Amino acid sequence: MQGSSCSASNRLENESDSTKEEVTVKPKYLWFDAEANFERFSNKDSIIYYVKKAKDVGFTDIVVDVKPIYGKALYKSKLIPELTQVGNFSRTIDWDYLQFFIDQAKANKLRVTVSTTFFPAGNPVNQSGLVYEDAKWDGKTGIEYLPTNELKDIRHDKTKVAAFLNPLDPQVRTFVMDMVKEIVTNYDVQGYILDYCRFSGIETEFSETTRKAFETYIGEKVPNYPRDIFYYENNQRVEGRFAKKWYEFRAMVIHDYVKEIKETAKRIKPDIHIEYWAASWYNALYANGQNWASKKYDTHAEHSWATENYKNAGFAEHLDAFQIGTYLTKIYGKNDPESIEYGLARGKRLLKGDCKLYGSIYALNHKDNIEQAVDLCLKESEGLMVFDIVQVIGFNQWDAIKRGIEKSGF
Repeated sequence: MQGSSCSASNRLENESDSTKEEVTVKPKYLWFDAEANFERFSNKDSIIYYVKKAKDVGFTDIVVDVKPIYGKALYKSKLIPELTQVGNFSRTIDWDYLQFFIDQAKANKLRVTVSTTFFPAGNPVNQSGLVYEDAKWDGKTGIEYLPTNELKDIRHDKTKVAAFLNPLDPQVRTFVMDMVKEIVTNYDVQGYILDYCRFSGIETEFSETTRKAFETYIGEKVPNYPRDIFYYENNQRVEGRFAKKWYEFRAMVIHDYVKEIKETAKRIKPDIHIEYWAASWYNALYANGQNWASKKYDTHAEHSWATENYKNAGFAEHLDAFQIGTYLTKIYGKNDPESIEYGLARGKRLLKGDCKLYGSIYALNHKDNIEQAVDLCLKESEGLMVFDIVQVIGFNQWDAIKRGIEKSGF
């Protein structure tokens, strides 16, 4: 391992003649999205060039996305078929995409964190991906309960960003854990980011498998399912008598996944850094079952949708770091919920020191002021993530990011 990502800050050594000077820096991640960069990084020369570029600008870490929403892999897998087409571009490569990134990162003294989506397994818009090609996933995708008061397989809902697998299905759980084992065992990565480790939205998941699991969780039958959870009137959601307990149950499902993923990965590689990305607007994420807060944070005291036990689904303690998605256009504003500054402060308050907090920014939102956003994240959190390299390239933000890093002093 080239450096421990698990210390309060990372230690890098600079050698000058025979003297070593130890400099404390904060981790700075640049994300390489699989789908947006699929064609660009089908060429080894592009990977070589942009990994070096990341190093020259001041990044310490790269995030390599190797399983996007299609449910297929950009690494050599015995479990998951290879992704060979995105949109109109198709490719066949005889080299290991992830391993080549790792080799180039090592050559540039960068750390590598791998990212995978967990439950997305197909693109409903064009009906492509794993769940559309392999019949073994039939009946294992999310069932939506829609404002029309009908149930619908998410595979057939073209308004959705991805066709999600059902987290309650035992085969899905085995698939997820086997994927984690395969990557952590076979690749020398320093970190693993859990992406899309959540429910698709408030309208999922309403299969009979999930009904039985919920009834077991609450210790009683739900006679009028799903209306006892909620129903719709004039396209508005009306909560039923089990609604709040349902939100708690779904959050516990995701909590248990995060815990098991961490334990699975660390049994293989104890020093691997487990991270999770989620949006900073915590108050809306109960719809996805994402309670990234500390168990010490009393959610019920501040949010009407939470039960007294909702806090027990907080999974911050199972992370080394939380990458908070402050994907907001405003940078400053301590009292402005739409600002990065406010989002970082809320993150600290809700995490209560259970794990590190890294500010993350969406480059597209900062065409002209990314320097200030970078500086703020590094000063007000324990690290930085910039998403995504495709926008950094498109808006030529390299120099501004470098200035932001230098200005912060980290």
